[in-house]
Amino acid sequence: MNKKSIFFKDSAFKYLVGGASMVVVGFFAMIFVMLAIRSYPSIVNDPLMVFGSTWDVNSGIFGGLPAIMGTLASSAIAVAFAIPISLGMSVFFTEYAPRRVRAALSVVIDIMATIPSVIFGIWGLWIIAPLVKNYVQEPIIGSIGFIPLFSGPAYGLSLFLASLVLTFMIVPIISSLTISLLSSTPAELREAMISLGATRWEVVRHVALPFSKLGIFAAIILALGRALGETMAVTMVIGNSFMWPFSSVSLFSPASTITSKIASELYEAVDMLHVSSLIELGLILLVITLTVNFSARLIITRISRRGATQ
Repeated sequence: MNKKSIFFKDSAFKYLVGGASMVVVGFFAMIFVMLAIRSYPSIVNDPLMVFGSTWDVNSGIFGGLPAIMGTLASSAIAVAFAIPISLGMSVFFTEYAPRRVRAALSVVIDIMATIPSVIFGIWGLWIIAPLVKNYVQEPIIGSIGFIPLFSGPAYGLSLFLASLVLTFMIVPIISSLTISLLSSTPAELREAMISLGATRWEVVRHVALPFSKLGIFAAIILALGRALGETMAVTMVIGNSFMWPFSSVSLFSPASTITSKIASELYEAVDMLHVSSLIELGLILLVITLTVNFSARLIITRISRRGATQ
């Protein structure tokens, strides 16, 4: 095989993989442009939609703040719940679980990661909602209901329930990636700590977790993106009230998210401004997701540079 043939094949492969990358970039650009064009009537009608708290289709008033705050709050609570559960599961899997238990746990994690969101919604609606209402919301409201964040009444369907369902949906994402990261910790570092008399917990704390911290952070951001964009399960369990947190700041009150608002109204919307306002909510969600990802990348880069200089 002569040099010209090798050079041609190498160049062809280079442009082929480069073209595949550009397809992804172009697809994202088309989505962004489409959302921006379809949102234009709403943006012109109310440039400050993100600060409005009233959604009145008949009056042509479309404020997106309750949906935006519901999206951010439910996702943040879900991630806060999921982090300790996922880390605990990952440490148990890599450090303490017998081989048979690891195999069973691995299957369960894989199955949970592939369950359709509508199944989580049905499970949350018919199984978790009554349990949360009777054994979580009502006891908490009865004891510390004077605190606005935990005030009543107990509806069952609420921001808290949506966050709980989201937690179980994103735990497999964080735990599976964290297990892979902890398992890839260099054996030399583990053996060195053990030879110095360190316990398993000390090995995890001082070796495994520091070694994997950037990857774990990336896994958390990936899970946050899943929580921000989840639609069906959230729509089924959040209650779809467009007044939180302006009528009540309680976690037990029904609320709404950007995705649930779009899913519940888009196919019934007939007015152009109404449709455009819903699409603008989608554009806002895309901007939020991009902001979260870029911020995460910036943090990871700074941490990496700081670690390299130390």
